[in-house]
Amino acid sequence: MTFPARAAATVRRRIRVRGQVQGVGFRPFVYRLAQELNLAGWVRNDGEGVDIEAEGAAQAVAALIARLETEAPPLASVTAVEVQEAPAGGAHGFEIKVSLRNTANTAVAADSATCPDCLAELFDPANRRWRHAFINCTHCGPRYTLTRRLPYDRPHTSMAAFDMCAACRREYEDPNDRRFHAQPNACPVCGPRLALRDAAGESLDVQDPIAETLARLLRGEIVAVKGLGGYHLACDAANAAAVARLRERKHREEKPFAVMFANAASVAPYADMNEAERALLASRERPVVLLRKRAGCDAALPGVAPGLSEIGVLLPCTPIQFLLFHEAAGRPSGTQWLAVPQGLTLLMTSANPGGEPIVRDDDEAQARLQGIADARLMHDRAIVTRVDDSVVRAAQFIRRARGFTPQAIKLAKPGPSVLATGAFLKNTICLTRGDEAFLSQHIGDLDNAPTCRALEETAQRLMDLLEIEPERVAHDLHPDVHGTRFAADFARQRNLKSIAVQHHHAHIAAVAAEHRADGPLLGLALDGVGTGTDKGIWGGELLAVDRERFDRLGHLRELALPGGDKAAREPWRMAAAALFALGRGGEIKARFPQQRAAGAIAMMLGGNAHTPPTSSCGRLFDAAAGLAGLREIAAYEGQAAMLYESQSAQHGEVEAMKDGFVLGEDNTLDLLPLLARLADEREAGFAAALFHATLAEALAAWVQRAAQESGIARVALGGGCFLNRILSEGVRRRLEAKGFDVLVARLAPPNDGGLSLGQAWVAMNA
Repeated sequence: MTFPARAAATVRRRIRVRGQVQGVGFRPFVYRLAQELNLAGWVRNDGEGVDIEAEGAAQAVAALIARLETEAPPLASVTAVEVQEAPAGGAHGFEIKVSLRNTANTAVAADSATCPDCLAELFDPANRRWRHAFINCTHCGPRYTLTRRLPYDRPHTSMAAFDMCAACRREYEDPNDRRFHAQPNACPVCGPRLALRDAAGESLDVQDPIAETLARLLRGEIVAVKGLGGYHLACDAANAAAVARLRERKHREEKPFAVMFANAASVAPYADMNEAERALLASRERPVVLLRKRAGCDAALPGVAPGLSEIGVLLPCTPIQFLLFHEAAGRPSGTQWLAVPQGLTLLMTSANPGGEPIVRDDDEAQARLQGIADARLMHDRAIVTRVDDSVVRAAQFIRRARGFTPQAIKLAKPGPSVLATGAFLKNTICLTRGDEAFLSQHIGDLDNAPTCRALEETAQRLMDLLEIEPERVAHDLHPDVHGTRFAADFARQRNLKSIAVQHHHAHIAAVAAEHRADGPLLGLALDGVGTGTDKGIWGGELLAVDRERFDRLGHLRELALPGGDKAAREPWRMAAAALFALGRGGEIKARFPQQRAAGAIAMMLGGNAHTPPTSSCGRLFDAAAGLAGLREIAAYEGQAAMLYESQSAQHGEVEAMKDGFVLGEDNTLDLLPLLARLADEREAGFAAALFHATLAEALAAWVQRAAQESGIARVALGGGCFLNRILSEGVRRRLEAKGFDVLVARLAPPNDGGLSLGQAWVAMNA
């Protein structure tokens, strides 16, 4: 006897998807899955993320739930899928509902480079978006930089000013189209327009702004090009005169620039890269990636990165940037040209007078770029949030910004919402919500009024966008920086608890936060300067950290800081301090004949006047570089240490110096024996390699002794000195060989750019 097949049980489920799920094509993705699985119900955006009700066969509903994570769109990041039973009601059809406006508990996606599908259309002469400078879809394009508030819908973005034409509207409303609910959707008929203006701001009557911009660049002009989070200043990187002119106009004497190439194949003659670096270059985030120079790089790109062994490289991110390289290639049809080397090299740097925030608005560009740019390639789509390029080296951030902001960093556990205001240099702010930390884009050094205003603007922007009302405020221990003053005012006006976090505690806490390390650990914090709990100038610290508490176990032997802060800009002063500490103060004048203050510095050191002590590892690097005569006066922050690292890299590895350091009974680490050797070493490359090897050996031994005394076998490495690849790898390798669990910064920079994350983590636990 044959029995009829049993009908599959019908179920209905309410599904909540959390994470980065708005503005990434998630709703049409759910719609297509539902159609494929023959499910009824609906999907919509709301302030919590994506809300779904799905009804159908139990197996099909289960498949939908599983595939929400495993097959999510490229730009999506699913952090949670929550499922509840709901009564089945015999529903038919599946629809995409209008977004529901309520309290935000989600985040907008970061900006993303133009995707392969859009590039295929951009370079197809038969496509209606051929050479359309604002092409995008749900898989690419601007997000964070044009969104004013959530939910992420067109009326809440700077695209609200552009009404879609009928063709674009059909795409936008078709769930099966790649541009379904792509909020920046537009075409040449209805979208933003390019324009070219001269230095005086007058519109140039040119038939093709892209072609004219390229022609000007190749003639040696400097052109400000509007990007996603602000303007770039661009020039021909192979034109030495243009590069020198840009340096002069921007008051950026020697600091390295980044160079944009058409593709990875075009980079090969100039720099070496491994597969991980190649993938990072071509990733949707499109950061600046530091690569090792090849022989001939400096000759081919004169003045771009003088004296350094690395060069910052990036690939096109926006359609405008792609179109400049397309024009230089002769407007080829198709995308095959993007796989072969191209000759054009464009220097690309943030458009700003030295040290100020990146220029965002068109009127601002006219005012602030006077005398710098010869012309401006602009458009009429407003930039809501200013964001610089991200900078990375291997898997480590140097600057976290475009492409990564405002992606949340998941924390070990939820806590009260905190606003943390960072430090004086490389400032960022951090906002927490539950178990998420939102680290802002790079803001800059708080040594000028525009950057101080940018800090306040960024804090308010993130609070508004994410609808977060802080319950606590955290700031640096130093009382006289803008971040501290702003935090105090903010807390006072809202009657909130304000928490001062010691600088190096915050460095280690930032690493602990991203690794969700919720127990005790050792922390090696090495940087330039930070105020200590004793009001001293710290910077080479061995700490024991347990969330909101820390103990200073030891520090580098202190050196005098002749002239205070001025010594951070003049490495020869730190070399003089080292000579004095070695009992060789009488050599100072003869060692530095070009420095008129050398005699006075020797007297200051002898009389202990205006020479506060510092345990700074950054100043130790300056002392070593100064003894080598490498750089007596630094043109930018950290230059001497960077040049010293480059010399070490060029020389290659050497054995650490035996007896090059002393571990004191008071747990100080004394490197004077190493400095004594360096003071007499004439081969600069060997000296640099010896310094790095011995310092790494000494630090590992220091940590090992602390571990034996404390019983803690986990160590976090934090602070700007760990941006030094040789030092970072040398310390990590030695500690891991000794059995340590070594935590390093990956999701935030180890320098002061990650400090606000650590401050927030401490304040959450206070």
